[in-house]
Amino acid sequence: MPRPKHRPSNPSFALRGKPMRPRRGGDPDRILLYGLHAVEAALANPKRPVGRLLATENAARRLDAALKQRRVTAEPATPRQLDRLLGSDAVHQGVVLETASLPPIGLDDVEPKGVLLVLDQVTDPQNVGAVLRSAAVFGAAGLVLPARHSPPLAGALAKAASGALDVVPVILVGNLAQALGELGERGFLRVGLAEEGGEALETASLTLPLALVLGAEEKGLRQLTRETCDRLCRISTRGPLASLNVSNAAAIALHWATTTAEPDPS
Repeated sequence: MPRPKHRPSNPSFALRGKPMRPRRGGDPDRILLYGLHAVEAALANPKRPVGRLLATENAARRLDAALKQRRVTAEPATPRQLDRLLGSDAVHQGVVLETASLPPIGLDDVEPKGVLLVLDQVTDPQNVGAVLRSAAVFGAAGLVLPARHSPPLAGALAKAASGALDVVPVILVGNLAQALGELGERGFLRVGLAEEGGEALETASLTLPLALVLGAEEKGLRQLTRETCDRLCRISTRGPLASLNVSNAAAIALHWATTTAEPDPS
């Protein structure tokens, strides 16, 4: 399956001397990361290009080791300046890094082992970021997203991921059903999570490699996505609410998968 087209990220991407500004549909390779954990993880990732970094005195002090390791000098900034740059709703914790996207990777770059997460048109950046954070905590092999109908891999998503964006491989695909088909050919058991799933996830027999497929909260899995899964499972609940936030469902599913799934004997 051909990979979706991306503009390649240049490791020597030069941002210094250019005005720092939020991405608004202009240059797709110019993005802003903010928050201490997100920026620290970006600095620790040798594949992440580093441009200008604005920080308050306190934030620069907390990032001192990472800045020295990457040989980056923080430009002094006040919280109010960063608020004006990002908007008052952004929890920047006193630091903003101007950078570029990571080099794209494909499904063939991920070894067929362990647990892979797949999101079907989950568009909320907070949810995707939280899923990434859980993926990092439980050692997931990667996160598969459709190139369209997914939030930008920057800003609010990176902040919610708390550094996981630079830890967990993110694979963007042009056609999710085709990608699931390719995963099946490579030996992945494809388990879709749905309220009406025929068996409970906690009692299902799970084998590795495993792809856990989750949909958006209101729409759930699309029909073609369901049809491409090997089975549909549900997370058992007992309270008055029947459904979970997608990021919570991903965390629970990852916990069960990483503690109960065994390598496929075949």
